[in-house]
Amino acid sequence: MLRLPGVGITLLLWIFSRISSFNAALPASQKCDEPLATPLPHAAFTSSSAFSSSYAPGYAKLNKRGGAGGWSPLDSDHYQWLQVDLGSRKQVSSIATQGRYSSSDWTTRYRLLYSDTGRNWKPYHQDGNIWAFAGNSNTESVVRHDLQHSIVARYLRVIPLDWSGEGRIGLRMEVYGCPYWADVINFDGQGVIPYRFKMKKMKILKDVIALKFKTSESEGVILHGEGQQGDYITLELKKAKLVLQINLGSNQYGSILGHTSVTSGSLLDDHHWHSVVIERYRRNVNFTLDRHTQHFRTNGEFDHLDLDYELSFGGMPYSGKPSSGGRKNFKGCMESINYNGDNITDLARRKKLDTSSFRNLSFSCVESHTFPVFFNATSYLQLPGRVNHDMVSVSFQFRTWNSNGLLLFSALADGMVEVGLNEGKVSVHINVTQKKNTRIDISSGSGLNDGQWHDVRFLAKENFAMLTIDGDEASAVRTNTPIQLQTGGVYYFGGYFLRSSPAPTQRSFQGCMQLIHVDDQLADLHAVEQGTLGAFENVSLDMCAIIDRCVPNHCEHGGRCTQTWDSFSCACDGTGYTGATCHTSVYEQSCEAYKHLGRSSDTYWIDPDGSGPLGPFRVNCNMTEDKVWTTVMNNLRPQTSVTGSSREKRTVLQLNYSASMEQVSAITGSAEYCEQHVAYACRMSRLLNTPEGTPYTWWVGKGSEKHFYWGGSGPGIQKCACGIERNCTDPKYYCNCDADQKQWKEDSGLLVYKDHLPVNQVAVGDTNRPGSEAKLTVGPLRCQGDRSYWNAASFNTPSSYLHFSTFQGETSADISFYFKTSAPYGVFLENLGNTDFIRLELKSPTVVSFSFDVGNGPVELNVRSPTPLNDDQWHRVSAERNVKEAVLQLDQQHKEVRPAPPQGHTRLELYSQLYVGAAGGQRGFLGCIRSLKMNGVTLDLEERAKVTPGVNPGCSGHCTSYGMYCQNGGKCVEKYNGYSCDCTSTAYDGAFCTKDVGGFFEAGTLVRYNFMPEAAAAASKESKGLSQSLVAEANLTREDLAFSFSTTSVPSILVYVSSKTQDYMAVVLRHNGTLQIRYDLGGLREPFTVDVDQRNLANGQPHSVNISRVERTIQLELDHYPPVSYTLPDASDTQFNLIKTLFLGKVFETGEIDPVLIEKYNTPGFVGCLSRVQFNGIAPLKAALRSRIAAPVSVQGKLVESNCGASPLTIPPMSAATDPWHLDSAGADFPFNEERVIPDGVNRNSAIIGGVIAVVIFTILCTLVFLIRYMFRHKGTYHTNEAKGTESTDNADAAIIGTDPNFTETIDESKKEWFI
Repeated sequence: MLRLPGVGITLLLWIFSRISSFNAALPASQKCDEPLATPLPHAAFTSSSAFSSSYAPGYAKLNKRGGAGGWSPLDSDHYQWLQVDLGSRKQVSSIATQGRYSSSDWTTRYRLLYSDTGRNWKPYHQDGNIWAFAGNSNTESVVRHDLQHSIVARYLRVIPLDWSGEGRIGLRMEVYGCPYWADVINFDGQGVIPYRFKMKKMKILKDVIALKFKTSESEGVILHGEGQQGDYITLELKKAKLVLQINLGSNQYGSILGHTSVTSGSLLDDHHWHSVVIERYRRNVNFTLDRHTQHFRTNGEFDHLDLDYELSFGGMPYSGKPSSGGRKNFKGCMESINYNGDNITDLARRKKLDTSSFRNLSFSCVESHTFPVFFNATSYLQLPGRVNHDMVSVSFQFRTWNSNGLLLFSALADGMVEVGLNEGKVSVHINVTQKKNTRIDISSGSGLNDGQWHDVRFLAKENFAMLTIDGDEASAVRTNTPIQLQTGGVYYFGGYFLRSSPAPTQRSFQGCMQLIHVDDQLADLHAVEQGTLGAFENVSLDMCAIIDRCVPNHCEHGGRCTQTWDSFSCACDGTGYTGATCHTSVYEQSCEAYKHLGRSSDTYWIDPDGSGPLGPFRVNCNMTEDKVWTTVMNNLRPQTSVTGSSREKRTVLQLNYSASMEQVSAITGSAEYCEQHVAYACRMSRLLNTPEGTPYTWWVGKGSEKHFYWGGSGPGIQKCACGIERNCTDPKYYCNCDADQKQWKEDSGLLVYKDHLPVNQVAVGDTNRPGSEAKLTVGPLRCQGDRSYWNAASFNTPSSYLHFSTFQGETSADISFYFKTSAPYGVFLENLGNTDFIRLELKSPTVVSFSFDVGNGPVELNVRSPTPLNDDQWHRVSAERNVKEAVLQLDQQHKEVRPAPPQGHTRLELYSQLYVGAAGGQRGFLGCIRSLKMNGVTLDLEERAKVTPGVNPGCSGHCTSYGMYCQNGGKCVEKYNGYSCDCTSTAYDGAFCTKDVGGFFEAGTLVRYNFMPEAAAAASKESKGLSQSLVAEANLTREDLAFSFSTTSVPSILVYVSSKTQDYMAVVLRHNGTLQIRYDLGGLREPFTVDVDQRNLANGQPHSVNISRVERTIQLELDHYPPVSYTLPDASDTQFNLIKTLFLGKVFETGEIDPVLIEKYNTPGFVGCLSRVQFNGIAPLKAALRSRIAAPVSVQGKLVESNCGASPLTIPPMSAATDPWHLDSAGADFPFNEERVIPDGVNRNSAIIGGVIAVVIFTILCTLVFLIRYMFRHKGTYHTNEAKGTESTDNADAAIIGTDPNFTETIDESKKEWFI
């Protein structure tokens, strides 16, 4: 398929849009700015009333002083209006007002209505609201407003909303614009205008279709064209929304589906003009309705629209296929119809097109006869009816967004009738109190608060009541309850505010009504308007000012929009986003960000572009000591076999990842390094056909680009890893497989050029010969680091700043960044417009400010921190502004929310450059800013800082903020982009020094660590200083020993520290499993011993021991119990002299050793697990297990690394239910549900069966273990398996630990040792 570069497509579409706008607009030399009202005669001005003839509306001309100097009505209230008849339809671009000359009368706020006929008025809308213009504050100043979008109308009406407090309503006005003319065709719902092509079949590559329409119908086909190959284009109204359907072609197998449907607009049956422009170039389409443009690409792979014969306007052609039947033709008016440069309306007027299907073709618009009434929450319309009649008959149409409201209320002679809207249903409540109390309640319909017109008919008479909705007689609700009623003769529509009895359950209605019938007679609303019939309050007559606040939809990222009459709200559940408009992601941008929240390795949802268009997705995060790896899996099974492929017919293996290509590209784009392992196992299957042949196999990476190198090589080098390393099986080739041997060979290695990753396809082309076979493996994509998270700049002077292009955040803007400073104040960033602006600032050491102005006046949000922010630590700021609210948040804790005003400007219009740091004379920021994201885009601060004086790329000092995450004595190490935890001098491993390092000891296994340099002088020189302090101070007055263990064998020596003298300390398990601490520092005849209570610690459970001695005081803490203190006798020495060696598991030492230790505890040696052993800053067990750590340590016997002796947790980890970042939290299957596809019943049955099987197996295993232990008990068999439950524990404490699954981790092997 032919593809144009994105830039080219954008340029072509821009050209089309400019061409269409030029066709519709005036020449550039002629501005649409002529005075339209001043030249008009007095008779063109009318009004609701006039104070006297000197105040007549004809005097309301700008800067004129005739009469009393302007117009003033008889009464200054909200029912007054001034109307201008421009004589014909004009294009209006501006309006200007003045007060009445030399008076105290002026208008401070007003609305503008417009109409083609002087009926069915439409209020001027701006920023999604019925706009209120700011008026005058005196009599002479002229206040002019340029309309945000021009309007076309013949009649204009100004409605004063507020006026001078010193006088009354006074007004002079002018409107500016230019003439307007267009060909109009009236479609009667029967006729269709066919536009015949010059050729029988047309293959159309580009289209430009433009027209205007108005209608009071909610359904109807506006244009349609189709071809015999299945192509079509249709523009039609469905439920008063405009639907564009295009199909550029589908194939007969259904593998290419070209149908594309896009919906735009709402409430288009208002009988007002709406403008449509459709621009298509190949598969790229711009669909514009009333200045709102949607850009999309059609489905399928075809570019041409293949149409036969004609394109029809106004309905389906009579030659249309049966499948396209059932659609209503368009009924209403169209003007300025243009198709690819041809003026269809002009051709129809000149009879160049066939119009025979019209009964009576009219080139003027037939206006609607409806008279809508607009109600707000304080409105009512009172109409008279027949008095003392035995029948109630009313009907009307209504439209609203509210689910509840009063539609009709009438007091009967002896009761009441109420028709209301309850939860989207129409309900009728009749209560008659004559003779006996009779009550009738009926309801019908559902979801009637959808903004569409709905017809209500209600009839009640003796022993009968019926409610019909939307003319559906089949679903009408009837009741035959005996009832006798007499009408009261007065009907209240849309509201009832009298304090009388009986009274309705609801009081008001917000919406529109039309075609109101009382007693089967259409109400004369013209007479109501003139005051000769009925009464009304706060009602707008001949106008329906309904607004669809969900079109365009301000709810982002799939948020669901719901609305009432006054506002809208967004439901963000299941989207992964939050906020009033679902703008802000609830997930972090990368694994790197999770690490710096203190998270450990796990599976997480990430959202690399935050509020941008990419959705969140799931990745594996592996936090190592110095790196953070992000892993994205694919669906290709390892060793996938490939046969039967050739150069002419390659086998293409498609790889699908757990994220989209755009999402994966976001990871690789910000990563510091990426890799992907590939392996090609072959038997008589050539790979790259080296040294100079055409490759048999290639792979496709990002951007659908083919690559002819393999793992271990690089771009442009047609080699495999062995070719780079020069160790291929046959040196004549650069790949092992290219030797074409019958034995299995393999070429494998890492692909590391991240701009080419990930691997999307592999095309294999040499497995079709006899005996030829290949097996392909493509590993997951692994990326390390996140450059955007650490992208930082340091501002060194108060006047230094970085500048970027203007921030585009008209209706939705979010800004987030980290900062650290020691300065008390400074501007973080600022962007200005003419009057609009946006600014984030540190106003004081404890206050961050977010201020902006979108045209309604400056708004400032302040968040105060309880602690100073100029503490040279990183702090996170996030700010958001949308049409609903503004939010400022500091450190994800302190927050201020400010709702947007219900009416006013909503678009943030900025023109200057975006300045980060000082600008415009503001107080400059001194410090660091990093990870600056604006609407999901990370600004490259480092790159701009490289060429900006006073600003340096990068920022140091991360440990001040993140060093707290390095635990257990780990040291925070500064890196250019981040930090790492140095666990070298601890007994732990892992990203945060929290992973226990332990080992399993068999009988006879021992670990020896030499403190004295005699036997390990060479090793000590390379020991990175681990024992330097001990060597320098071999005489100790303080020891700190910590470790954990698990065992079932007794007796044994756990830890023994010897010296060159007879001093020693030891921790042993006695024969009964109790723990004993032994100290001999000299001065005593027998060693000082501490027997730790009588609990059996040889119960297979892990136990932690912490021993600390300072001089004579020994403090011991066992497991989670409080520490206990002991004191050495006064006769004892307090100095541990010339420490020599530390032993774990068993003692093998020369010189004098306490004979009790050797005789009672040293044989056969410790069997079990030791973990996290640390003595005075050294970790002997870790040093023994880590070959990369050079240390004076040796191992005798077999030592297997295992964490089976890991210390139990004293604080339970955060549960999955309360951890929002963990995969198993509430949103675990968000936003996809690709795994949980088994019905509940199957899961439940499987669980029951699995439970029964598990119990049986468990019972058998327990029996076998018991028998084996019994048979071999005389041979001293030892196992490292932990106890299975409380049965194997000796006391309550051990039982508690044993039953907690968090306390243990069973090792894979069951170790045994035999003793004879």
